[in-house]
Amino acid sequence: MPYNPWFNYWQSPWNNRQITQQQAIQIALQRVPGLVIGVEMDTENGILVYEVKIRVAYGVYEVKVNTTTGAIVDIDFDNDWTYGSSISKVKSF
Repeated sequence: MPYNPWFNYWQSPWNNRQITQQQAIQIALQRVPGLVIGVEMDTENGILVYEVKIRVAYGVYEVKVNTTTGAIVDIDFDNDWTYGSSISKVKSF
């Protein structure tokens, strides 16, 4: 295969993540202890993040963890048991 100087440039940013999904879960659980009910990858203000959904006794938190640094970008809280439409921002970092 010939050398292609644009090979890394055109790679998807989804492939360049540095922390694993399991590491993101552990980071989120350190901040919000509870039961993990879902994890997905998304972007937050142009930053690739893992969205970790954690059920607690009084609702569901969505903790967004930067895939590159492992830093918590945002935490949202939803007090609706069905995890529906009423997400309210708890704290932004």
